[in-house]
Amino acid sequence: MNNISKIESNGNAHLFFKLINNPVKFRVFLLKNLPSAFFSGVKIRHASEERCSVSVPYKWFSTNPFRSTYFACLSMAAEMSTGVLAMAHIHGLFPKVSLLVIKVEGHFHKKATGITLFTCNEGVRIRDAVQAAYLSGESQQISIETIGKNNEGEMVADFIITWSFKRKS
Repeated sequence: MNNISKIESNGNAHLFFKLINNPVKFRVFLLKNLPSAFFSGVKIRHASEERCSVSVPYKWFSTNPFRSTYFACLSMAAEMSTGVLAMAHIHGLFPKVSLLVIKVEGHFHKKATGITLFTCNEGVRIRDAVQAAYLSGESQQISIETIGKNNEGEMVADFIITWSFKRKS
């Protein structure tokens, strides 16, 4: 069996999604590892190998003086919608694959005054970049898009998050 089939069939992404889709376990994870996301009310609404949707509400902890969601809270939810996919695809690999955000680009289109839902549909591209890094041992960089919409379906913001993956020695 070659390394590609090992990566595709290891089932570790499925195990990661089982943990991350459990609301209680996810909230404990946030409180322990990302307290600002916990207090901002960031929630995973959907997570699978192909797609991840993360919401952030407009509330006291996430507000700015202009009566909208603070850009940092929007950025946090945007990054998480791509990061959950990245973490899932490296989960349980041995040797491990490191991941790092190397660039964030955001565009803001509309005031965020309610729940903003960021959706990333690029899980397959992330999986392929992780596989390339794992097999080659070379760093792989990939720019991933996520789009944030309000309850009316209007685009609030879009982000391009550039990730780097590299197999550890």
